[in-house]
Amino acid sequence: MADRFRLTLAQLNPTVGDIEGNAAKARAAWQQGREAGADLVALTEMFITGYQTQDLILKPAFQRAAIEAIEALAHACAKGPALAIGGPAVQEGVLYNGYYILQGGKITATVLKHHLPNDAVFDERRVFASADVHGPYMVNGVRIGSPICEDAWHADVAETLAETGAEILLVPNGSPYHRGKPNLRLNLMVSRVVETELPLVYLNMVGGQDDQVFDGSSMVLNRGGHLALQLPQFEEVVTHVDFHRGADGGWAADKGMIAPIPPIGEADYRACVMSLGDYMRKTGFKKAVLGLSGGIDSAIVAAIAADALGPENVRCVMLPSEYTSAHSLEDAEQCARALGCHLDTVPIASARDAVSQTLAPLFAGTEPGITEENIQSRLRGLLLMAMSNKFGEMLLTTGNKSEMAVGYCTIYGDMNGGYNPVKDMYKSRMFLTARWRNENHREWMKGPAGEVIPERIITKPPSAELRPDQKDEDSLPPYEVLDAILEGLVEREASVADLVAEGFERETVKKVEHLLYIAEYKRFQSAPGTRLTQKAFWLDRRYPIANRFRDGSGT
Repeated sequence: MADRFRLTLAQLNPTVGDIEGNAAKARAAWQQGREAGADLVALTEMFITGYQTQDLILKPAFQRAAIEAIEALAHACAKGPALAIGGPAVQEGVLYNGYYILQGGKITATVLKHHLPNDAVFDERRVFASADVHGPYMVNGVRIGSPICEDAWHADVAETLAETGAEILLVPNGSPYHRGKPNLRLNLMVSRVVETELPLVYLNMVGGQDDQVFDGSSMVLNRGGHLALQLPQFEEVVTHVDFHRGADGGWAADKGMIAPIPPIGEADYRACVMSLGDYMRKTGFKKAVLGLSGGIDSAIVAAIAADALGPENVRCVMLPSEYTSAHSLEDAEQCARALGCHLDTVPIASARDAVSQTLAPLFAGTEPGITEENIQSRLRGLLLMAMSNKFGEMLLTTGNKSEMAVGYCTIYGDMNGGYNPVKDMYKSRMFLTARWRNENHREWMKGPAGEVIPERIITKPPSAELRPDQKDEDSLPPYEVLDAILEGLVEREASVADLVAEGFERETVKKVEHLLYIAEYKRFQSAPGTRLTQKAFWLDRRYPIANRFRDGSGT
């Protein structure tokens, strides 16, 4: 009977659809495990295809290519440790989310997922069938049970595996980040350990995929819920864990690295950096362009872009009109210089005058207003898209969650762009993020250290600068009030009565609710952006565009 078991954990970043590249990553990790004398090398859920695949997994040719790649890995990795890898499984014409065990040149076991998540960003019941619970599989004399991701969030699968002889639980995951997720995972996995009295390995992928960011944070728990290993958040890591059998016959992992989980402000910022960098890389872009207005939102996006791509790959563009203040011009220039990004200045006055003259016969007898303001924004969007097309640079849009929520943004104008890393960050948090970035620098940041966002950008009253002396608070409640109301309406699905009871004026709450509902069509057409919360605007919150409901409570 073996008394030592070495497990190699591969916390890696696959790319959806890159079956060949993902297989190469898997084989490289297996080789590292082989050189380290591992018994088993483990990768994450659906690793061969990348995750999430959404409806791509329904394509039979894609399924076949993934399964053939797994079979090829089995042959290529015949002499050495076993390899565990996630991928699609088709049995009797039914598609499952599977976890394959490869050893000795063949597939020795295929675990099929039982619990299919169907909330938040997940819709697995749409694409996969639920399977019966699979018993443990054997690797070099050790019985291992593998609840696949959601299976470990419920007690029944782990308990069944323990009852059928599992000695170690290995949980492969595709678990995306949101605030507080690492602690939530830890608490749940401790529960599984306490219930089963088995050590547990929680292995999660890393990397950005569209709006979602997978943050790793893999861990190993010994019996009693004691943490033996904590891998870093948002980093690719291949490491080895040694398990030893105790006098009572149970297994325990040797103590390894305990990487700290950063606080939410840092984790959010890194999620934005990783998601933008991966979105660019995985869609084939190397350079980005954005409008730098001299305001806080575009300054933070410029900093994120510089940290993700390197300042030399970020073009900032100032597009002033006669309403643009001198300090905005100065602040934008100072921000670009501090970040080390290229800055172009492209005045829009002549283009705006040409459009105004073209429309003058149609608009005769009307008063200038929001239409004329939006023309400026749309001209900026047009010019930025022209530069994006000409230079092959992805246009980044810069609207925060507060603006996206209430429609304080111009469709086909400042909403133009391929990606928005701050789409799920409320305005009040933007100020905290700016200060955090000025005060902190990390090795993973490609931008410079120091004050990269000028103090005046953080402290001056926010303004779209589309008319004389314009301030955001002319149209909206103060951001601390607006964001608190939105947190209730969006994050908590609170009623108007709930918010009135919390001390907000009913008239203000009703105004914000109305703006939230009528802006749905804008959000439907908005660029994807980094998911930071459990109510991000896209897959987390799916509301109808045509919607006449209004909450009449709180009177």
